[in-house]
Amino acid sequence: MWEQQRSRFARRKSLIVFLAGGLGLGVVTASCGEMGSSPPASNQAAPPAFSINAAQNAAVILAIFSSTTGAVVHYTIDGSAPTTSSPVYHAPILISSDLTINAIAVAPGLANSSVATWKPSSTPAAGALVWSDEFTNTTGANAQPNPVVWTYDTGASGWGNSELEDYCAWNSSVSPCNAANPNAFVGTDGYLHIVAEQPSSGVYTSARMKSEGLFSVLYGRVEARIMVPEAQGFWPAFWMLGNNIVTDQWPACGELDIQERVDAAGTPDWNMGSIHGTGFTGGNLGTKYNFPSGGTAADWHTYGVIWQPGSVQYYIDDPANIYVTYTPARLSSLPGSVWPFDSGNAQFFIINLAVGGSWPGSPNSSAPFPSQTLIDYVRVYAIGNPPATNAAKTPR
Repeated sequence: MWEQQRSRFARRKSLIVFLAGGLGLGVVTASCGEMGSSPPASNQAAPPAFSINAAQNAAVILAIFSSTTGAVVHYTIDGSAPTTSSPVYHAPILISSDLTINAIAVAPGLANSSVATWKPSSTPAAGALVWSDEFTNTTGANAQPNPVVWTYDTGASGWGNSELEDYCAWNSSVSPCNAANPNAFVGTDGYLHIVAEQPSSGVYTSARMKSEGLFSVLYGRVEARIMVPEAQGFWPAFWMLGNNIVTDQWPACGELDIQERVDAAGTPDWNMGSIHGTGFTGGNLGTKYNFPSGGTAADWHTYGVIWQPGSVQYYIDDPANIYVTYTPARLSSLPGSVWPFDSGNAQFFIINLAVGGSWPGSPNSSAPFPSQTLIDYVRVYAIGNPPATNAAKTPR
């Protein structure tokens, strides 16, 4: 988002949820990392192990852990030797390209572990669909978003932007939230609904869903098909943050804003595609996409990012329709800026509908409540090895 997002990000270590097949995928598990070698010395941390869950088309969801109590796992993605300065593992990572993962475990009072290595046995073809949440619901009633993938930010802290809403989790009855009238649910129509409500004068509720600690992506083409509300004070967004926000905080973790806009429809109507990191946290790396004449964000559109080594590209409706490309060279005029997107840190999803705040301002009498963002799907496609050309990638 345009301003600093402050939330209660918490480290999650419940990695084995993916081994239960909660993503609805075929499950494959594997453990490696010094397998068959001598056990570590009594004064040395145990080397990390790797667990994989099958995604789609040869992609995998990779979890890394150490059996040593209190150990922190550091890893690299390029085959280099990890150190205590290397990225910290925080959450399962979707791997869809040819990366060599080296990892060590570091624990207080113990020598660092030996290096454990994992490399995919095969990788998907460029453009292959490797993961998706289609928000399918056959229950006959509004359903909880998949808890294996999605959790929530909650409360009314203003989120660093003087926002007005209380964010509510699924089934929350903490006032002003209402479990009987959820702000986030998968409807019988097969769409994810993020609903902004006004339960009383000056009181607003909404939802901010995230995959933090549960699921993250390291390179790929990420897209979502979305319809947003447009009215004074509304701020819908689909965006990503680095897993390392737990240790390195914002903006060092990096931020990818894929779909973001505020207020009523403009002429022309628009969407903003931005990146943020150390030294570039305002509008200096944000690009406005204007919809063709007569188009609005209140229609269905596909919003996507192509994230590959050395570049971030945004598109709307067709991956060939790239409207901005960001590279480390774009930071050359911004003193102190650090490109965060090739550090090895994976990124997690956030979908939210903010009400009010420093960018849109407060809602007025023209803003209808309830209003909602609808999401048809979130999908991830492989970029290939080496990265494929954008023209070769077609939307599904």
